[in-house]
Amino acid sequence: MITFDDYVRLRGARLVQLARLLIGDRHLAEDLVQEVLGKAFVRWKRITESGDPDLYLRRMLINTKITWWRRRSSREIVTGTVGDRVDRVDLGAEAADRDSAWRLIADLPPRQRATIALRYYEDLSDERIAEILQVSTATVRTQAMRALDKLREQLARTPAHTERGYLR
Repeated sequence: MITFDDYVRLRGARLVQLARLLIGDRHLAEDLVQEVLGKAFVRWKRITESGDPDLYLRRMLINTKITWWRRRSSREIVTGTVGDRVDRVDLGAEAADRDSAWRLIADLPPRQRATIALRYYEDLSDERIAEILQVSTATVRTQAMRALDKLREQLARTPAHTERGYLR
């Protein structure tokens, strides 16, 4: 049985990265993970007895994110800081593309964003994503298809992407 401290040391950074994909802001992602880990700490024995703490914590992360989204009073709009704008000037084309992709993904509805993050960032199977999101595998595939369709539509309207030949 893995201890809570060992789990956080080994997997904590990955949870923050997943949360950042779900939220789009590093600081809010850290807050989200902190809240989830606080809840998990008091239930750690039960979580490890389930046999799959990764599944349990990812599900907690996504459910807590959805709860945050529903609570209008806790919703913040990330506008960036002067430092962010200055840093972007120095980024290469690849980093700029990645930033653009982050922004497009951030505009997806929460379940579609979670599906994309779990599929392409966490590299999970549809079955595993369905377990985490507590939906059917058909729903996972539908959410992924809709998300990708929306991303393609948004890319088609972006002149920089059509100029680089991404939509061939």
